[in-house]
Amino acid sequence: MTDPALDAEVLRERAVASLLTARDRTALLTGCVDEPDLTAQHSPLMSPLVWDLAHIGNQEEQWLLRAVAGQEAIRPEIDSLYDAFEHPRTERPKLPLLSPDEARRYTADVRGRALDVLENASFHGTRLTEAGFVFGMIAQHEQQHDETMLITHQLRRGPRALTAPDPEPVPPFTGPSEVLVPGGPFTMGTSTEPWALDNERPAHRREVPPFFIDTTPVTNAAYLAFVEDGGYDDPRWWTAEGWAHVRRASLTAPLFWRREGRQWLRRRFGATEVVPPDEPVLHVCWYEADAYARWAGRRLPTEAEWEKAARYDPADDRSRRYPWGDAEPGPEHANLGQRHLRPAPAGSYPAGASPLGVRQLIGDVWEWTASDFLPYPGFRAFPYREYSEVFFGSEYKVLRGGSFAVDPVACRGTFRNWDYPIRRQIFSGFRTARSADA
Repeated sequence: MTDPALDAEVLRERAVASLLTARDRTALLTGCVDEPDLTAQHSPLMSPLVWDLAHIGNQEEQWLLRAVAGQEAIRPEIDSLYDAFEHPRTERPKLPLLSPDEARRYTADVRGRALDVLENASFHGTRLTEAGFVFGMIAQHEQQHDETMLITHQLRRGPRALTAPDPEPVPPFTGPSEVLVPGGPFTMGTSTEPWALDNERPAHRREVPPFFIDTTPVTNAAYLAFVEDGGYDDPRWWTAEGWAHVRRASLTAPLFWRREGRQWLRRRFGATEVVPPDEPVLHVCWYEADAYARWAGRRLPTEAEWEKAARYDPADDRSRRYPWGDAEPGPEHANLGQRHLRPAPAGSYPAGASPLGVRQLIGDVWEWTASDFLPYPGFRAFPYREYSEVFFGSEYKVLRGGSFAVDPVACRGTFRNWDYPIRRQIFSGFRTARSADA
């Protein structure tokens, strides 16, 4: 029998490590630029970096200090300033936000108290604290905002502020271009992953007909063939809404790409480089992914198809936590955690492949799916409606798998992301699929 005290200590160590890892990353993202860059709005799509910083602290205070520990509010007057639903991003620069120094002091104060709460926390008794869920939720929340801040760094103009080593080079991928995923039921979602968020729950059986899916994400070279073939000028490949958006926004290539003579260049975190042909394509919206798939005679996978390709093991008819198994992600499995500032070449990380041989399902680029963001059968909002429930519907498309900017704590085989189909500033790419009888 497992010692409950030992289980609690393991959970405590995991929670502490996750919170500290997130805070180190937050400090990097907010400490590498000067105050004007922290308070500026670099894009109307994004908040000033200093808003994200204080919002991280405010969420941590509300859930770990007030909800769990029952403590009095430290600065109740700022709650509304950092309520993401009360103030759209375009309004946030005009608010009386905490200065960078004030925001740092506030988040440090909250974190010190939160670690004290964690030191004495019980991991039983309430759904919020069971298995350390609320601490995991806050670590994931901070990492999600860290990814948002990294997007802001990509949109920011000016000299490079962040550096990281490139992924290891790999030989050109020569394996099969697609993999057959057998038809039949599989278990989608989870009821056992302790830190899974509400939209990942509950586990349920889903019937999926047989289909083929790309072995790797679509590369820049493959996408460039679509561009050079006039894909952005041909309405045949676009939905009516997509074609209207292409015309309205004057899209001609992925975001941050530009053509100079016979070369395609891209801007990446303050530097300009030749578009690398073997990397997964990045910064494309859902409409672009869908149009490419149509041009290629294929389609985007549904969310259920994507998850079956990522988790289903036909050898024992079960769903794994990750494509490679149940072990936590390691550097041999996937490109995660801002370890690099770009996707790895297509075909990288063979140790992270699924049982059927599909690669790079976790990390590198978020992958657009064909599916709207909808609740699973039996969904229950927890611990607040605004995390998932208010976004359900046909306005949002689901992305899966995470990107190089996602920390492992906020990425697993069941994790669901969503965004508007026009969004391109996110670290989004895709892979295509086709029905087995097509």
